[in-house]
Amino acid sequence: MVDFYIFSNIHVALAGFSLTKITLINFGIADRLSPLFVAFSILISYNFIRFYEIKSNRLSWFKEWFFMNLKEILLLLILSILGLTTILFFADFNPTSFLILFPFAFMTFFYAIPLFKIGKLEVSFRNFPMVKIFSIVIAWAGISVFFPLYEANYQFTSAVYLEFFQRILFLLAITIPFDIRDMNADSKSLKTLPQQLGITSSKVLGILLLFGFVLLEIFKENFTYMSFLIVLIISILAGLFLWFSSPTRSRYYTSFWVESIPVIWLGLLIFIKL
Repeated sequence: MVDFYIFSNIHVALAGFSLTKITLINFGIADRLSPLFVAFSILISYNFIRFYEIKSNRLSWFKEWFFMNLKEILLLLILSILGLTTILFFADFNPTSFLILFPFAFMTFFYAIPLFKIGKLEVSFRNFPMVKIFSIVIAWAGISVFFPLYEANYQFTSAVYLEFFQRILFLLAITIPFDIRDMNADSKSLKTLPQQLGITSSKVLGILLLFGFVLLEIFKENFTYMSFLIVLIISILAGLFLWFSSPTRSRYYTSFWVESIPVIWLGLLIFIKL
């Protein structure tokens, strides 16, 4: 049951839901359907990408589990598609928000799926040196910040771009443990941060990014000491998970615990609001 929750991408969808909901709360926007839209979209796109990677003879460790649970995954995909359809056609949802969603969805989709092939070489965002981590981070920041605010017809001000940049710093920091985990499996041509800088230097960089993440909170127009405290707690938690990450850690360490950080962040915000 735990494996299905993690490996079917329900957990990462919950993280996406949480980051999107955090944005709405930070800008004082009443309940919108965009967090659910993001969660359903992640379930569909990430499972499709997993299927493509298996078909392309990647993720050999994952192949057996995937086909053993194929019926349940297909059911999850059908329910996600029904959820998206309901939001799009039977709810108060701003369809023009696709305009700002498109470039970030494009980056997510073609992270693993090749844009084109040159002989046997697949050209995708994943296969460009140093692009892997930034394509993931920018896509997630755009989807979780710009998309929900645009969908809610919120005017883009400097506060929105500050939130976007702050989210990039946070996401960069919590993505480094994944690159450390995959350090030995990733092709050397990817030139990920741990491959280029080494594990310790990558961790130090991640801590500096989290410091910047906390520092930017001070410059927000709607700054409160309570929101600053929450950001500080989340940064310390993320920093601990980053510092103790290693290539030998279990996949549960990153795929469950590190990806739980946005969920904990949302939980703290909701608790404070109550």
